[in-house]
Amino acid sequence: MRPDEDLGQLVSNGHSTSSNGSTPRKSANSTLNGHGPPGTTVNGSSPSFKNGSTTKRRSPVRSPTYRGHNREEVTRILIQGLLDMGYTEAANVLTRESGYELESPSVAAFRSAILEGDWQDAEAILLGSEYNDGGGGLSDEDPYYGEDGHLVLAEGADRDQMLFWIRQQKFLELLDRRDLGVALMVLRQELTPLGHDIHQLHALSTLLMCPPEDLRSKAHWPGSVEESRKLLLQDLSRSIAPSVMIRDHRLAELFDQVKQNQINQCLYHNTSVAPSLYADHMCRREDFPLRTFMQLEDHTGEVWHVQFSHDGTKLATAGQDRTVNIYETMTFKLLHQLSQHTGGVTYIAWSPDDRKLLSCSQDSRARVWDVESGRLSGTLEHRSVDQNCPITAAAWAPDSKSFVTASMDRESPLCHWNLVATTPEQPVHVWPRGFRVLDVGITADGRWLVAMEEKVIRIFDLHTYREQLPIMMPSKMTAITLSQDGRNLLVNLACGEVRMVDLATRETVRRFIGQKQGEFVIRGCFGGAAENFVLSGSEGQSISVSWHRVSHRLTLHPDGMIYVWHKENEALIERLSGHGKGQAGKECVTTVSWNPKDAGMFASGGDDRKVRM
Repeated sequence: MRPDEDLGQLVSNGHSTSSNGSTPRKSANSTLNGHGPPGTTVNGSSPSFKNGSTTKRRSPVRSPTYRGHNREEVTRILIQGLLDMGYTEAANVLTRESGYELESPSVAAFRSAILEGDWQDAEAILLGSEYNDGGGGLSDEDPYYGEDGHLVLAEGADRDQMLFWIRQQKFLELLDRRDLGVALMVLRQELTPLGHDIHQLHALSTLLMCPPEDLRSKAHWPGSVEESRKLLLQDLSRSIAPSVMIRDHRLAELFDQVKQNQINQCLYHNTSVAPSLYADHMCRREDFPLRTFMQLEDHTGEVWHVQFSHDGTKLATAGQDRTVNIYETMTFKLLHQLSQHTGGVTYIAWSPDDRKLLSCSQDSRARVWDVESGRLSGTLEHRSVDQNCPITAAAWAPDSKSFVTASMDRESPLCHWNLVATTPEQPVHVWPRGFRVLDVGITADGRWLVAMEEKVIRIFDLHTYREQLPIMMPSKMTAITLSQDGRNLLVNLACGEVRMVDLATRETVRRFIGQKQGEFVIRGCFGGAAENFVLSGSEGQSISVSWHRVSHRLTLHPDGMIYVWHKENEALIERLSGHGKGQAGKECVTTVSWNPKDAGMFASGGDDRKVRM
């Protein structure tokens, strides 16, 4: 006996819930792919099937291919696309004329069972335990079941995992309805015997004691039961063989891939407007920001950091001369010159609402400024044994009220501050000592704190302060930058390489080669429309002279330039003129920033004391 067949005996609250905690079972004669008005069946009749694919009801009169593509695949995807766009009658006409069905009755029934919460039907169809013996009223020649009587899955898919997902959804919906007794029975008799994910089972068990108002947030549910079922169906469909169940919105997916491929092939694609499907796409090099249109010369020392505000209307610059300059980006009028630091300014960070600016200094202090007035709002100090350790970087949380500062001091490498705390001049948390942090970032959702040591990237949960799996790098790093969506991390390496790391997998997914680095801090950035590009400065090299028997030869190594790569295909598309020589005698571009609201504008700062636009 199935564990859920007698669940109704445990429920005595007067509800009409079925024995497995789901709604009453539906007929297998479901709507076409879950689309269309009620009563619209899969072409009104069952097709003939053979060897895992649909076949025509009549002798084919057309070639089995369409310009080299499988005609059946193209037709079924077109039928699904027509339904997605609301052209139900056109989809039915195409089904009748072609003789191809979008889905067999069993697959349509599986879709309907998931969306309607008929968990017993869903499991029976998945396992073939009922429909394959004729109990579901479907053809025993349905090709969507293999020789073992199971629904055909995609390569590498795990049927137990799919059962776990279905029963997990069933369990959560029972909790949502406060049917705690039935939910507990599902947990013990249906989920636990699968032995699939012990950690997840433990997490689910804790939800039994969760208050109703906190259940969905702790279970990471979307806004409604219906939405969660749609997400479940998407996950399940990825595990079913695509010839059996086409993924939702497949035609739109293919169009997206076509457009993305055109963007990837277009080296200078710098617009948020998607390419048209009507013609091949190519942007002109002449429209790319290649020329310097202005130089800002208000600094009297090396420029160490430049950063645009999130709305793109202002630019902040900072450096060796202990000042922070704020410009508006229409005329580049100097709005404020902030000069209360007693050491060089190493880093600047705009709050997400752009109302405050945070500056970090070599004097072991961070200062918070009101952007509108230019007034100092507060001074924060890393209290440590060595007061000469600079604050190297800072990052704001999404609420614009709290932030984290990083320091070279091992006693207080990271401090979390909150401006609305009772004592804002005191950190709300100081990470344990023992490491030095050179750069720091917080993901856009406020969940993860990313801290850079010399060769290790540490990742912390900002809610619990617990450290996660770190990322190791092969050589010394000089800076990190997070993408706007928080998924990717850009890492500048002293060995002369820029890497893009996927934060979820901890893997390097892109490598950008060409720029030169060595002893100085070089900061790169993402930029352009949709962050299609990677930008980095470069450290200048010295001139060497090689003497030969007959003549001497002067060898000029590449000077500091601005390097621009295409993010997706890693191609180096431009080497732009950088900055002049600084006090060290090298032409070094130390910092770059791309305007997030104007894809045609970026800024660079260098050792020559200038900011180039």
